[in-house]
Amino acid sequence: MGFWRSNSLSLTFGAAFLIVLAAQAVAGRAEFNEQLAVEGLQQVGFGDYLMSSDFAVDVTENWQSEFLQFFLYIFGTVHLVQRGSPESKPLDRIGTESERDQRMGDHARHDSPRWAGTKDWRQGLFSRSLGLTMAAFFLLSWLAQSVSGLSAYNDQRLRQLQDPLGWGAYLGSADFWNRSLQNWQSELLAVAAMAILSVYLRQRGSPESKPVGSPHSATGVEG
Repeated sequence: MGFWRSNSLSLTFGAAFLIVLAAQAVAGRAEFNEQLAVEGLQQVGFGDYLMSSDFAVDVTENWQSEFLQFFLYIFGTVHLVQRGSPESKPLDRIGTESERDQRMGDHARHDSPRWAGTKDWRQGLFSRSLGLTMAAFFLLSWLAQSVSGLSAYNDQRLRQLQDPLGWGAYLGSADFWNRSLQNWQSELLAVAAMAILSVYLRQRGSPESKPVGSPHSATGVEG
């Protein structure tokens, strides 16, 4: 298979991300300028809006919730299962599993990643690298949200002739937690819905679904 075909999933979603991000920038600038017009202030150009804290906080607050979802799901599915869901491991494989099952250490194969065959800190790090990376992305994007959110919030306070807040005070503010929690709850709902609906519903040809003819009780089986 050619490069484009064999990488079509990541390339398609990567391109779609850039298109939607650009569309968000256009719509966000229009909304931001509408607010400035109501307040009798000068409108901003597209380049200035892209560099603004208003655009940055809108982007980062969504990024951090997505990475939180994957971080929790990756670590949660080590020990948590859902009977009948392809999103779950089989019920008899709860936990981190043996080195034989995971092809680690002495059970690594010739085509296994090099660190999988080691018996020191490299194996421990590599065996948790996906979850740890998602956790790091979540924390970094949440930090970026707090900084850009503080700037956007203080800009609004200054336009209303109010004193700006410090970073510590903003972390305890309703604005910061409202931005975070409204995204977290939607991500957790989506994961819960996917886990239970995939027990009873099917999508032919998708690895996120069981084979169409699989019984509802089949767990950890992908189509």
